[in-house]
Amino acid sequence: MSGFCMSDKRFPLLHQAPATGYWSALLLVLLSTPPGQASEDESCLASAQSPNERVYCQVVSQGAGQSLPSLVDFRRNDPQVQLLLLKRPAAALGIVLADQSESPKPPSGPTAEATRPLPSHDRDRSVGSGTSGGDPLARCQLKGATISCHGKTYKLVANQQNRELADGALALANRLDLPGFEGGPGDDAEVRAYLSGAYDRYIAGMLSIGLGANTMSFTRFHRAFYRMQEERVDFAGRMEETFQLLKKDKQTLGVQDHYTDKLPQDLNACAEAGRGLIVCDDIATNWVYRRQR
Repeated sequence: MSGFCMSDKRFPLLHQAPATGYWSALLLVLLSTPPGQASEDESCLASAQSPNERVYCQVVSQGAGQSLPSLVDFRRNDPQVQLLLLKRPAAALGIVLADQSESPKPPSGPTAEATRPLPSHDRDRSVGSGTSGGDPLARCQLKGATISCHGKTYKLVANQQNRELADGALALANRLDLPGFEGGPGDDAEVRAYLSGAYDRYIAGMLSIGLGANTMSFTRFHRAFYRMQEERVDFAGRMEETFQLLKKDKQTLGVQDHYTDKLPQDLNACAEAGRGLIVCDDIATNWVYRRQR
């Protein structure tokens, strides 16, 4: 792994992640609430909803939770990322990580609301051209790795090896350059317009470095923005920092074409993400489809 990543103490557990899970884990951990001392409230175990959450509570109760996010943010990650977060502190305490075969209880309350996908109309996007009113995807068809839409074909994007990238893709000069948000956080229309444009640039940037199969969903992008607004963190700056870290590590870490065989089930959670791109997600997985020439 690159020296840049190994020496960066802000992201301690990412360096233990296998290459197969690293790219998604990096985005989730970096854009979650900044790590800090987790609560040692005795109610932690009582509220645990899964084996991983029980291990989380054990780690915290024994004073080794400094590198972990809050329980709320820990719960938002999928089980594989939770294991990556727990691996080092659990091993230090001699705690065996729990069996993943036990299904967690369905979330309720604020957590359930936070993990619900944003409906497509909240993204202020439409697919294709010449459509007005109604469902912009009404005349499109999803067939696994292909979307047929308005006479055009979109194919599912895979990750690319470095030799397949354009010259300079991993150079310092390749930047996201997201604009800063200058509006009011209470102005929902202004926030949606900003995030729509910023997300399009994020997707294009991830494609440029060959990580099209490891992109963050718009739901998580939206959630990360609001979390950083509350914590007075520069969203555009943090996204740039993440992008530069990904480029550094991709110079030395390999990628698979895809890390899941799962495909979107329907077009209800699909939307345009810049010219010639359609993005679908179920929050946990994001799929990017690119129009064929």
